Order: sequence, then structure tokens, then C-alpha cells
Amino acid sequence: MPIQWFPGHMNVTKKAIIERIKEIDVVIELLDARLPGSSANPMLAELTGNRRKLKVLNKQDLADPARTEAWLAWYRAQSDTGAIALDAGETAPAQRLIKACRELAPHRGGMDKPLRVMICGIPNVGKSTLMNTLVGKKAAKTGDEAGVTRIEQRINLASDFYLFDTPGMLWPKITVEKSGYHLAASGAVGRNAYEDEDAALELLASIKGSYAHLLAARFKLDDVDAIPTTHDEVLLETIGRKRGAVMSGGRINITKAAEVVLHDFRAGILGRITLETPEQFEAWWAEGQAIEEARRLAKEARSKAKKGSRQAAQEEAWLAQDEDDESADADAEVDANSGEAGQGPSADH
Repeated sequence: MPIQWFPGHMNVTKKAIIERIKEIDVVIELLDARLPGSSANPMLAELTGNRRKLKVLNKQDLADPARTEAWLAWYRAQSDTGAIALDAGETAPAQRLIKACRELAPHRGGMDKPLRVMICGIPNVGKSTLMNTLVGKKAAKTGDEAGVTRIEQRINLASDFYLFDTPGMLWPKITVEKSGYHLAASGAVGRNAYEDEDAALELLASIKGSYAHLLAARFKLDDVDAIPTTHDEVLLETIGRKRGAVMSGGRINITKAAEVVLHDFRAGILGRITLETPEQFEAWWAEGQAIEEARRLAKEARSKAKKGSRQAAQEEAWLAQDEDDESADADAEVDANSGEAGQGPSADH
């Protein structure tokens, strides 16, 4: 079942971005380096228009280095777009961010033309932690729950560099099914939007091919070569058994096994993993757009059919009314003729 999660406070964020973007020079979008495509908000591209953009792949220390480089190259190939990667524990990222933003907007600078930057990102992508690092104190509330930050903040990283922080905002509708599960696996959506078992199974499906060796090492699986072709449910049960998630009668506690898999991925215990390549995400996106277009056309067709049915029924009612009126007129005419006949001179006898 596709995952959807868009709490009401995210509409407030959307309105705030629309209002703020009028005076912004560069938009920083913080992404999860483990799922760069899925953690990019397509609605943000619509809201920010032609503003210059800096894609920041956060948590690169948890991601596959080779795939991170591929994603950086992919983003840098886009117009008016820069891209850098950050470690979750990097101690001094401010200068790197300032330098990258200045390169994108060299016409801005100095007290008379300060560089105005807005930073955005989906929930739980590490933005609050980054903001705290930037200012050197705990300025933003952090946590492992999606949607912690709720208010806009402004930070001066330099005398002529203003950084506006916004609360995390997900897509209003997640049109790429695979992305929904990747977001769930990373913890970017609320826990009420998905089942742990479903998220864990999709996670295993995404990593068992490229990262079978990491699964084997973490969960002490015997045959690493068999992992890519092992059914996801069987693999999850095997992991549950290896981790002691066994109930009475030898049954596997699948919920517990799923929690273990999700926790180990989120904490980086499994190893450095990236769930998607640029090519994979582009294919998923195209498929998702095609499905959405088909749904739109089907909805449009149903609406037209419904409208046509209503119109046909109305026309039928009008015809029936016309027939009734004609029948009534004919009856009236007959009655009138009969009356005239009865009023004529009587025959003499």
C-alpha cells in the first residue's frame, strides 16, 4: 500500500516558503545521502522557481561513497545547481556552505547586498542538527521523530549572509511508491503512516542485491551468494531467527525482526548504504508520473461520463415532460371539442 503522510503543519511551512522565497537568492535543500532522490521534495522545485539551488547530501558518512559521488555529479549537471556532501558529525560546515552559496550567487555580497539563503528539507533529514552545528549551540530542537521543527528561524552565518531555516516538509502526495518506502525506512515519515514489516521488507528488497555482504556480516547469514535471490519474507524470518526474535512454538516475531532491520539501517550499523542510484530514481519517477497521468485521465473520463449521464437523464426528463405536456394538450383539445359538440342545436322529432 503506497505511503502518504502530510500533517497539517506542513501546509503552514508551504505558505511560509511562498512568502519568504520572494527575497531569497539561494535555496539550500538538505537531502539524505542514503536516498537523495526520494528525499528531494518535488514541490519545493515548484515553490522556489528559478532560484539558484544548493543540494546538500547530509549523512554521507552513512551512505555508499561511490553512489554519493554519482549523485553529486547528477545534481551538478542541472542548471543553476550546486551540490556538496556533509558528514552528520562534521564540526565546521558553515564555511563550506557559505563558499558554495557565494559561488552560486556571486552578484550578492556586502552589507548593501547581503546574500539571503533559505534552507529546506524533509523531516528527519538532519537539518536541526546541522543548524545547531552552524550556530555552535543548541538553537534548534532535534529528535528522531519526523516533523520536530515547527517555526522559521534566521541565523547570520556572516555579516552579509542571512540563513533562513524552515520546518521540514514532505511531498503533499508521494507519487513514487518506492520512494515512500525508502522515506519510511529512513524515518522521514510518521510511524502511523506505515507498518514496520512492510518498510523492512521493501528495505531488504532494495539492499539485498548490492549489499548482500553487509547483511551477511551483520546478521551472521551463512550463504552470502544466496541472499540476492532469497525471498524478502524468508530473508526477514532468517534475520529474526538469527537475532533471537523467536516466539513459542518456534514462530518468528516478524514485527520484532522488522524493528531490528529498520533500527540497524537508520543507525548505520548495517554499513554504508545508499538505497537508490540516479538512474533508478529517474525510472521510478517516470513510472510514477505515468501512473498519475493515467489516474488523472481516468478521473476526467469518469467525470465526463457522470456529467453525460446526468445530462442524458435531464434530457430524458425534459422529453418525458414534453410528452406529458403534449398529451395534456391533446386531452384538453378533445374535451373542448366534445363540449362544443354537446352545445349544438337539438334534432327535431
